[in-house]
Amino acid sequence: MTGPAATAPKSQARSAARLAAVQALYQQQMESTALARLLNEFHQHRLGQVIEDDHYADAEVDFFDDVVSGVDARRDEIDALLQSKLADGWTLARLDKTMLQILRAGTYELLARMDVPKRTVISEYIDVAHAFFDEKEAKFVNGVLDTIAKALR
Repeated sequence: MTGPAATAPKSQARSAARLAAVQALYQQQMESTALARLLNEFHQHRLGQVIEDDHYADAEVDFFDDVVSGVDARRDEIDALLQSKLADGWTLARLDKTMLQILRAGTYELLARMDVPKRTVISEYIDVAHAFFDEKEAKFVNGVLDTIAKALR
């Protein structure tokens, strides 16, 4: 099968993986969960249960693992890049913890996932932001990730 019908399940699986990755990164920050334990917990109990648009979506496990592991491995690099793109007077510590994970995951994809178009990365993380925040915060995600994309690609 080719065309939109063939790509829709993969797209939905990646969207679910991104949402789950943000949730996992949030949990890791709040509870200091070790990476291996965190991945195992999500594999066992959460990845097939990501709710999206009022229905369950199966997440693409390899993509989820790459985003979570990549953010974990490159956190200092990602945080430095994010900090450099925030407005004067803003620090990462001032950001909402969920917002920070959205920006970290999106920045990781822009840095390391050249197979994903930058417009897709930005659009997907705007959608993730909408799961947690209002339009104002989604626009903030758009602005920060767009600035990072322009710097990186």
